[in-house]
Amino acid sequence: MPEVADRLGWLTLPETMQDQIGDVMAFAREVKDEGVRHVVLLGMGGSSLAPEVFQRTFGNQAGYPELVVLDSTHPGAVRAVEKRINLSTTLFLVSSKSGTTTETVSFFRYFWHKVKLLEGERGKRFVAITDPGTPLDKLASDLSFRRVFHAPPDVGGRYSALSVFGLLPAALIGVDIRGVLDRARRMAEAWAFCVSEKDNPALALGAALGELALSGRDKVTFFASPCLTGFAPWIEQLIAESTGKDGKGIVPVVDEAAGPPEIYGADRVFVYLEMDGDKDEELAGKVAALETVGHPLARIRLSEKIEVGREFFRWEVAMAGAGAVLRIHPFDQPDVELAKELASRAMAEANRGAGEQRRRGAQQIAASEEKKLREVMSAWLATARPGDYIALQAYLNPTHDTMVALESIRVALRNRLSLATTLGYGPRFLHSTGQLHKGGPKKALILQLVDELGENLEVPETDYSFGSLIHAQALGDYQALERRGQRLLRVNLGRDVRSGLLHLYCQL
Repeated sequence: MPEVADRLGWLTLPETMQDQIGDVMAFAREVKDEGVRHVVLLGMGGSSLAPEVFQRTFGNQAGYPELVVLDSTHPGAVRAVEKRINLSTTLFLVSSKSGTTTETVSFFRYFWHKVKLLEGERGKRFVAITDPGTPLDKLASDLSFRRVFHAPPDVGGRYSALSVFGLLPAALIGVDIRGVLDRARRMAEAWAFCVSEKDNPALALGAALGELALSGRDKVTFFASPCLTGFAPWIEQLIAESTGKDGKGIVPVVDEAAGPPEIYGADRVFVYLEMDGDKDEELAGKVAALETVGHPLARIRLSEKIEVGREFFRWEVAMAGAGAVLRIHPFDQPDVELAKELASRAMAEANRGAGEQRRRGAQQIAASEEKKLREVMSAWLATARPGDYIALQAYLNPTHDTMVALESIRVALRNRLSLATTLGYGPRFLHSTGQLHKGGPKKALILQLVDELGENLEVPETDYSFGSLIHAQALGDYQALERRGQRLLRVNLGRDVRSGLLHLYCQL
């Protein structure tokens, strides 16, 4: 079957990456010795989530640069990264498997234009990570990028954590990537001919999650020790894109605040990622209470941070196994392209005139229209059924204050309806959970949140801005979800996002 045989390269990465690891580590030392202060990764989905795991889990080691991941097209997010760094001491990683990812190319064009104002050759400040022969590969050659690192073509994006997509950014911040691969290799040894399938910890996990999903427990909820909270968003993408198709799917629930057992329905299964010596006593007590009342719970214990290498491999195998149980194809993402096509159409319509775009746009309610918002919100919530889940999709600038407000809304919705809740920033989640929302079961109540931009940012050498791009992506995703029959509510928060979120919260 196409996209099975040519997507299994991840199975041997713990061994085959040994050929590249010396070069990767040497380059990391070279960058460190030059005094680079920041490495900015321009990427989406599989290109950005694993690097973020390494930064959040290990931090940058002494003398090594800090990794900053840019995976939001909101003008405020792009501007925030620009303000955070000094261009003269920054290295940019342009990371895309296909070499054509719109967001990544737009980020590149913006910072390429900024760096041209500095002295020296621009190309030396840029490194590409991509498959051989992609448009990005050619661009990097034409513009004399400092380096190009090639990934195996037979490794899909969400399975690429142990390739250069994950390990190069990790090495640049001083992570012991040889140790990471060593732990992954130990998990891979469970595939040895002398080990039965039932004794393979990765296949056992996948089989359990698949069978639980078939029995109705299709919401896998993650809790983690403080130092491991950065790992679950990577698993979220792996589960959602691998299983959410053909009307089936496992819904990953990440960063949802832990609550008492009575607020959780019979559609939940829990995973607790524990790090020895890093215990949150309050969380541990709540997890124990869930186990006591009979909720299925998998405990995965790590003795040291480097064992995330083992967990990358465990979960990749597990999702392949869960796909077999669910009888779906775990390596494709058939519904992702629809939202991209509709977003491109929205961009074209916007270029022809804002009026036409509005006529063909999505129905929405302004957060400031409190009476109408209350009515529409109540009608939307009234469609909830046991076994559904709520997806908050925020096409907003991912600031700390916005996240705090969104989490309050999320908890209020969960407590009111006793449903699982998910939260994602657009367009980041389009490369993560977007496949599940469109290809999975019609169990989602989707709340799409957009804003009105103040300042915008143009994307150099194009006819669009970051503002028009994120608005088109939100509109395209809305239309794709509408076609798939999901229950949608779109709220425009206006220019004052904080006030708009407060108005929304008050309706709950």
